[in-house]
Amino acid sequence: MAVLVLPALLASMDLSVLFMASPSISADLNPTAAQLLWIMDIYGFMMAGLLITMGGLGDRIGRRRLLIIGASAFGAASALAAFASSAEMLIAARALLGLGGATLAPSTLSLIRGIFLDETQRRIAVGVWTSAFIGGVSIGPIIGGLLLEHFWWGSVFLVNVPVMVLLLIVAPLLIRESRDPEPGRFDLLGAALTPAWILPIVYGIKKMAEDGADWIALAPIAVGAAFLALFVARQLTTDSPMIDLRLLRRPAFAGSLLSNGVVVFAAAGTGLLTASYTQTVLGYTPLTAALWMLPTVAGSFLGAACASMLARTIAPGILVALGLLIAAAGFVGISFVTPSSHIGTLVAGYSALTLGVGLTATLATTLVLTTAPPEKAGAASALAETSSEFGGALGIAILGTVTGTIYGATMGAYPTLAANTGESIGAAVAVARSLPDSVSAQLLQQAFAAYTDGFIVAARVGAAVLAIAAVGIGISLRTVTDQQISEARE
Repeated sequence: MAVLVLPALLASMDLSVLFMASPSISADLNPTAAQLLWIMDIYGFMMAGLLITMGGLGDRIGRRRLLIIGASAFGAASALAAFASSAEMLIAARALLGLGGATLAPSTLSLIRGIFLDETQRRIAVGVWTSAFIGGVSIGPIIGGLLLEHFWWGSVFLVNVPVMVLLLIVAPLLIRESRDPEPGRFDLLGAALTPAWILPIVYGIKKMAEDGADWIALAPIAVGAAFLALFVARQLTTDSPMIDLRLLRRPAFAGSLLSNGVVVFAAAGTGLLTASYTQTVLGYTPLTAALWMLPTVAGSFLGAACASMLARTIAPGILVALGLLIAAAGFVGISFVTPSSHIGTLVAGYSALTLGVGLTATLATTLVLTTAPPEKAGAASALAETSSEFGGALGIAILGTVTGTIYGATMGAYPTLAANTGESIGAAVAVARSLPDSVSAQLLQQAFAAYTDGFIVAARVGAAVLAIAAVGIGISLRTVTDQQISEARE
């Protein structure tokens, strides 16, 4: 279990570990604004675009074999990134990291499906895996902050190498191989169409979060939608589809995918806004802010543990809806923060949110694995993680856009203060440093209030989305029982 959890933890950590290192990278490599954006985003883009392809490949060549190949690529790319001497080299290394990460997550999850045959053991194993994968996004900035206190920015990548070396040694000894016994021909056209529709849509959503709904954001979404239609048509007509779309007819499978996307929507959107809020409005250093977030990591682990225990006696639909409602309540708690609030108010609400996320994500992942045929475990796992990627992108886009819109509109009402500060709270803090103390204090007071207003509205939007999802998903899963799950699996 430890062998399977560690690579999943590192794969998710690398989505956020650079948050704290970006200033050091900027000072050392002097990337342009566009290059810095690609350094941050290319890893997630590559993972999103290749997860389904790698999941289907693992079903055919063997999931352990794919895990070993991915670990080799991930370790080599980590070393390359750690010693990158230019922005272009770091972007290339991060792209290779994304390639390796796309093999690690579906391989480890699908191997759990084949190793743990007992329902209770599998539920616990999935809970541990889910906690590691979701918790890794929260742990990333903490690990990054600790390393940057003592080492150079490359150390955030170099920690991956010894873990990957260990994985290459012990995986062949401890993990048995599993694959689809009758995989059929690998669908090369489907493999090409997968990143062709996922990457433009994810890119468009992220651009919408940064610049609003302009043609630069909407055009790639439209292109991705066109390729998605081709991908669906291909999967419905080929003899060996990468994804059996008939699985979506099963309420447990479709509802679980939607649950997975919704909870990551909450976690990713809140994580980004919270990191900015604690370091600007509340004035904490990156490391201190990250350490304050430790209870939120514990919340996801506690939620996963509760899911494993309660699922023995409570129907999956009730538990999934309960987890979403708990996460919605966490959003409500976050909506009570003010610029003068103690950080404990934010941490309490955020911890309740991660508790609900851990509870829901564990159940959703378990349902995805148990309702899909065992021979398609890799593709099903990849589909679950792809729904997470889309949920995360939507969370950042929607909640980030709401916060930014409220902030910009509020600052725009004060023309004397809004010059060069209406774009972001970071811009306001930067401008304030060059102003006289009296003007700086007035600017920061207004900017902090404006950003907090946006943060509060975003939290309320998040609460509404999760509450609506709880009702809809709860209804769709209301008839799903352990007996039906077993029958669907058979």
